[in-house]
Amino acid sequence: MWGYYFASHYYYLILVVPAMLLALWAQVRVKTTFHKYSGMRCARGFTGADAARAILDANGLYDIRVEHVSGNLTDHFDPSSRVIRLSDSVYNVATVAAVGVAAHEAGHAVQHAVGYLPIKIRSAIVGVTNIGSSLSMPLILLGLVFSFEPLVTIGLLLFSLISIFQLVTLPVEFNASSRALRILDSSQMLDEQELRGARKVLTAAALTYVAALVVALANLLRMILIYGRRSRRDD
Repeated sequence: MWGYYFASHYYYLILVVPAMLLALWAQVRVKTTFHKYSGMRCARGFTGADAARAILDANGLYDIRVEHVSGNLTDHFDPSSRVIRLSDSVYNVATVAAVGVAAHEAGHAVQHAVGYLPIKIRSAIVGVTNIGSSLSMPLILLGLVFSFEPLVTIGLLLFSLISIFQLVTLPVEFNASSRALRILDSSQMLDEQELRGARKVLTAAALTYVAALVVALANLLRMILIYGRRSRRDD
């Protein structure tokens, strides 16, 4: 049992802690980058709400609403309600950061409208991923305690769904940003310098999803190594 606890903490330190530090760095970077470009006003005066509405209308998505939601960086597209919710620092704010974030959320709405495959896959697995994240650790621990391999295997498979979900999320987020930047460029809502700023904001945001995938993979590898060590000891 002591060997299990030692291995658990050892793998946590060498795998999970560095991944969590990467995630922390990504969070700090997105906040600092957003703050920097929140100080750059849009020369043409577009607010986040204006940008989102213009992109939606340009793609024929007139029925999708753009609403304000309280908080900071709480922006999201809700496909079930068909509404884009923009935060305090984005909705009625005419800055490069606000327009970039709003355009990104409008990009998600366009993805749903055109049937972008990765976002359809992500929507399909989100429910089972939530269930898997809740049940995986109890099943793994019970399987290890009672030396019941099938239970551990099921737990690991459920835990791996988190990594799969994060992996599928990457093309969804990168594509939404790519769509947003193309539209902002073609519509000339932002000039060249402003567009570079919006790209930096969206790139920083994308890094948080990369970091989330690294954390999920580090935790999965940690579980696999602990189980492998336990299995070799029992053999």
